[in-house]
Amino acid sequence: MHHNTYQQEDKLLLAVDCIIFGFDKKGLKILLVKRNFEPEKGKWSLIGGFLKKDENLDEAATRVLHTLTGLKDIYMEQLYAYSKIDRDPAERTISVAYFALIDVASHQFEGLQDEDAHWFDLKKAPDLIFDHNEMVQKALARLRRRALNWPIGFELLPEKFTMRQLQALYESILDKRLDKRNFINKINAMDVLEKLDEKDMSSSRKGSFLYRFDADKYHVKVKEGFSFRI
Repeated sequence: MHHNTYQQEDKLLLAVDCIIFGFDKKGLKILLVKRNFEPEKGKWSLIGGFLKKDENLDEAATRVLHTLTGLKDIYMEQLYAYSKIDRDPAERTISVAYFALIDVASHQFEGLQDEDAHWFDLKKAPDLIFDHNEMVQKALARLRRRALNWPIGFELLPEKFTMRQLQALYESILDKRLDKRNFINKINAMDVLEKLDEKDMSSSRKGSFLYRFDADKYHVKVKEGFSFRI
């Protein structure tokens, strides 16, 4: 094949944008950054970057996340490609959105490498540039679907958590109140948690037992045809 076969083709920029969700025992949060360059300088945006020649999309998303947070091994999933012609007024840019889940409590983020980055309560997050609001809505819908059918929520919790914290997490993902007894019965019936001999004493005088998600047990059960359902 002739080496300049593609010379007549258009060259485009390819970006990755990361919707980073966190949970702080009370509610769902999102990590946003204030833009320090034009267009839309000074406005809030998702964390993003451009694909480099020597990396694939997953690697680019991982790099963007690591550069911002100093974290590796974070749950991340490719969401959707956004290609409206004028979505970025500076230049024709296609963006592939990813969403990531971070347990805020365990990662104290000494390392938010950018002083312009902040966690916002999802319900109080500012309006975002370009089509980023649309990306967040799509990521939230995907997170809801995943959380109902996979134990993805545990990515947002510290390794040890109380049943109340687990319920608060699901309530904030699904944006509705759940019946406590029903919820606990459902969780117990799935038998994928390990109840620890430790208590969280901050919640009440007698404390609340701590639990841990048992990934090994879960994977064995999945092989046997079990499916996680909230």
